[in-house]
Amino acid sequence: MRSHPIVVNDEELALLEQVRLQQGLGSVDEAAEWLVKRRLRRQSKQITGRGRSLYVVERNPE
Repeated sequence: MRSHPIVVNDEELALLEQVRLQQGLGSVDEAAEWLVKRRLRRQSKQITGRGRSLYVVERNPE
């Protein structure tokens, strides 16, 4: 999976650290990914009325 760097300030970093500790995640990057997936799941459920699983889809290099 590709990674995209994000720039966060000290306040956002503290919030990500708090999420990391609450969820038992290994890094701040995992906390950011967890938050994004949570948001996507909630939005998907709001649109479709059903919960959806999220999976990484690897693209075939052409």
